[in-house]
Amino acid sequence: MTGRAVVTGIGVIAPSGVGVDAHWRTVLAGTRRTGPITLFDPAGYPTRYGGEVPGFDAAAYADNRRLVQTDRWTHLGFAATRLALADAGLPERAPDPYGYAVTLASSSGGNLFGQRELQRLWGGPTRTVGAYQSIAWFYAASVGQLSIQHQFKGPCGVLAAETAGGLDSLAHAARAVRRGTPVVIAGATECPLSPYALACQLASGLLSDVADPERAYRPFDAAAGGYLPAEGGAVFVVEELGHALSRGARVYGEVAGWGATHDAVHTGPDGAGDPAQYARAMRLALDRAGVGADAVDVVLPDALGVLRYDRSEAAALRAVFGDRPPPVTTHKSLTGRAHQGGSALDVATALLAFAHDTLPASAGPDDVAPGCELDFLREHRRPVNGLALVCARGFDGFNSALVLRGAAPAVGGVR
Repeated sequence: MTGRAVVTGIGVIAPSGVGVDAHWRTVLAGTRRTGPITLFDPAGYPTRYGGEVPGFDAAAYADNRRLVQTDRWTHLGFAATRLALADAGLPERAPDPYGYAVTLASSSGGNLFGQRELQRLWGGPTRTVGAYQSIAWFYAASVGQLSIQHQFKGPCGVLAAETAGGLDSLAHAARAVRRGTPVVIAGATECPLSPYALACQLASGLLSDVADPERAYRPFDAAAGGYLPAEGGAVFVVEELGHALSRGARVYGEVAGWGATHDAVHTGPDGAGDPAQYARAMRLALDRAGVGADAVDVVLPDALGVLRYDRSEAAALRAVFGDRPPPVTTHKSLTGRAHQGGSALDVATALLAFAHDTLPASAGPDDVAPGCELDFLREHRRPVNGLALVCARGFDGFNSALVLRGAAPAVGGVR
């Protein structure tokens, strides 16, 4: 056991597509996948656009008994996990149950399921909810269901830190590997697309009400006016390096360092987060990875699309990297903001960039807003050092950063 945590499988279920190939094609082409919300009728809401997983068939990934017990958010988790296990070349049932664990993040829980049941409670003749209401909406529902489905009985858990939790999940997985668990399922999926969930997000004042999906979500742009909500995310197989090598697994990269801090303030209508605490999370991640800021090839930022937050994020990056920050690339405008699933999707993008030896061009901004001047990637580029810094900020003060080290060229079945 080396104690080093590497990613050997990636499962993507997102507006960018189902599977890593579809997601990578969307990122390379810069194709916008946001559009009208169809999971419910958004008429009457100021925000009517978002990112949905195209053509998703939950029945292809779980049996009907599990589907009726769970929310669409968990259905997305079933699918992403099966794709990640297949990508890693691991069986769906653990040969050593206590050597496999599940640690996922969730920001909003089972919204659609809970919406339906509460409407039945208050509007139906029986004034009751179904037997599965008590477990389907809960933040840990996906973790519990996946643990049962795949017989992963190692140390399991769920993290709730809004967007930051998608990175915290991988940090937690890396710590579990260091403590002796050979395989951990990590990452996040979300489905914040229900009347209740949309109303909660609208209360923050951070959602975009621009009536054009092509222009509604524009991080770091002078025309930025908020974010579009999205479902989906990514799930990873995080594996101890020696365990991966012993079975000849392909390695995408290593979880090399991580950092998490907190602003100790609520997200308010005039706030923008504390750039000093955000920068501190980045420095912690770099220090734990044992790398200098000048070695980072690319940064994938939080990219909220609200100017005061975008300027605060740019200030944090300049505080860490000085006047010459590394190239920055973001693709959230293509998919929408999937909260914890969105930061997990950024991790997938970074790992796929190393696998394809290509740093993908940023999907904007077209007109960089004053205070957001960063080195946005305008064309595809090859990485030099194989290091990426992925950053995320969660509402109410959560800050997280993750350093990923890309795998070396193929040696003995490993790349």
